[in-house]
Amino acid sequence: MALENLRDLFLEQLKDIYDAEHRITKALPKMARDATSEELSTAFESHLDQTKEHVVRLERVFRIVGESPSKKTCKATVGLLQEGEELMNEEAPDSVKDAALIAAAQKVEHYEMATYGCLRDWAQLLGLGEAAELFQDTLDEERETDKRLTEIAQSLNVEAIDGEAEDLEDEGEEAPRAEHRSVAPARRIGTAARSTPSRTKARVR
Repeated sequence: MALENLRDLFLEQLKDIYDAEHRITKALPKMARDATSEELSTAFESHLDQTKEHVVRLERVFRIVGESPSKKTCKATVGLLQEGEELMNEEAPDSVKDAALIAAAQKVEHYEMATYGCLRDWAQLLGLGEAAELFQDTLDEERETDKRLTEIAQSLNVEAIDGEAEDLEDEGEEAPRAEHRSVAPARRIGTAARSTPSRTKARVR
């Protein structure tokens, strides 16, 4: 399909994310089953309900622009889900597998957030105010899900480190020193690190 103007690009990406949401709807139940953390499993189940609503919103947007809902294979989501599946099939302690599940899920979340942000901005430029509001609602929910996954990861990642230490001790190897946990405080994904002025710099006169 030739993209001759912004509307063409808008429709192309609308079909792309519509396909992505359908694929995610199919992937989330398995992710919820594979998660050993009850909190993580519940988070995936909750997001499944949200994702079904995201599909409904996209179908509303199709009606707003006078188009029938249709899909365009989202190669990015196909690749990310495949990568996540490979991670889940690796031999690893439960806490490590849960950490891998979160990483896979957040990669998908970030792709969705980028896409919905673009679609919202384009909808505003095209005078599609109602569509822009729907995209914003979904974007807010995607961000909240990403935030929740980050919070869960902060505890599960520590468990994964503990599991690694126990495995090493069982094998008679020296476990990693505890200092690893106090190197730096956990930061949310997407938050830029703030630089701290060096104390060795000369004072401004």
